[in-house]
Amino acid sequence: MHKYSKIMEQIQRKLAEYTASLYNEKILDEQFIQLQQLQDESNPDFVVEVVSLFFEDSERLLNELAKTLNQTNVDFKKLDAHVHQLKGSSSSIGAQGVQRVCISFRNYCDDRNIEGCLKCLQQIKIEYTLVKNKLETLFKLEKQFVDAGGSFPVV
Repeated sequence: MHKYSKIMEQIQRKLAEYTASLYNEKILDEQFIQLQQLQDESNPDFVVEVVSLFFEDSERLLNELAKTLNQTNVDFKKLDAHVHQLKGSSSSIGAQGVQRVCISFRNYCDDRNIEGCLKCLQQIKIEYTLVKNKLETLFKLEKQFVDAGGSFPVV
């Protein structure tokens, strides 16, 4: 039993440190905490489900942004609408890196600056990949914790 509690303690510490790093590195903001607070025993996969929808939506929007920017005559209104959507969904899960770049992207749309928009698209892809990888790792750590007998919330 002592060995078991030691393992649980290690997993819990690793999970807490990793989660803290996501906020310290400004990958997530307090909106993610609010999302986690909506999860309970009746819906234990709530956060994973919401974040999975964000991933699906983001992939679609990134493809739309690339397609729109590759047009001969760029439709900046359409481009801005896609960026606005991505900004909203990233904000709703607390993905502040993606949200931050979306703000710059929208300014370039207003200025009809294709070069600025292209740079922002590359930056959004980087930020999106970062937050996706970090959240997937977080969910794996949480699963290890639960599989080892732990339960949430962990304070």
